[in-house]
Amino acid sequence: MSDSNASLPRRAFLAGAGSLGFALAVQPIAASTIVTDNRQLQTGQPDIDTGHGTMPGYYARPAQGDGPWPLVIVIQEIFGVHEHIQDLCRRLAKQGYLAVAPELYFRHGKPAQAPDIDSLLRDIVSKVPDSEVLSDLDATWRWAGAHGADLDRAAVTGFCWGGRQAWLYAAHNPRLKAAAAWYGKLEGAANANMPRQPLDIAGELKVPVLGLYGGQDQSIPLAGVDKMKAALSAAGKGSEIVVYPDAGHGFNADYRPSYHPRDAGDAWRRMLDWFARHGAR
Repeated sequence: MSDSNASLPRRAFLAGAGSLGFALAVQPIAASTIVTDNRQLQTGQPDIDTGHGTMPGYYARPAQGDGPWPLVIVIQEIFGVHEHIQDLCRRLAKQGYLAVAPELYFRHGKPAQAPDIDSLLRDIVSKVPDSEVLSDLDATWRWAGAHGADLDRAAVTGFCWGGRQAWLYAAHNPRLKAAAAWYGKLEGAANANMPRQPLDIAGELKVPVLGLYGGQDQSIPLAGVDKMKAALSAAGKGSEIVVYPDAGHGFNADYRPSYHPRDAGDAWRRMLDWFARHGAR
């Protein structure tokens, strides 16, 4: 992938945001959008063999050296691997990670082209079973191991829809060292695609998870967060949840009005420290 964004002026970047890969459902893009350049990075689009089709996505890693690099699998928001998720991968690569974000809806549609959130949820997101996601994350793990990642220094993080999946993957893959779940759903009714929620598997976590939540999040009530805290405490496996009282849902999404820069910055630093403390660095 080219480094064309590296020298693109911020105003021009935002003016052309739709053509540069932000999902249609999140337009217009906020002026607070963070643009991370590609300097001293290698970025590209992986071809991940899932055994049931080739999954696309985005990766970024340091340009110098042959690795191995510590790994972070980045799990998308409901909007797919659009520009914001790619930027997060570049931010992690600047910290020395190989960061890879698989396009986990690839069998079901193109989330970036959905005109609004309701149609995105109805036509794509609702069709994605958890079992498929876990299998595709395993495929991403294998791809990363074959492309320079050190699987003995590996973590997962996810945002919104991906925050929920980060909890589930932390109960699925014992080789991870740590996980960070940003404002992911914690509880809800079971169905065929989502038979279990993070609250249901709190006692089955294989690795310590850092949960990052907003006290003003209207979609994830604090009562549910408190239940998850209690379940994690009972499990006694080192996971914890940080709640930012003034933040709402999507407080790290710098391209949206929900962005809360102070809390987002603090949470990002906490995540990096969490990974380092638990051996994913």
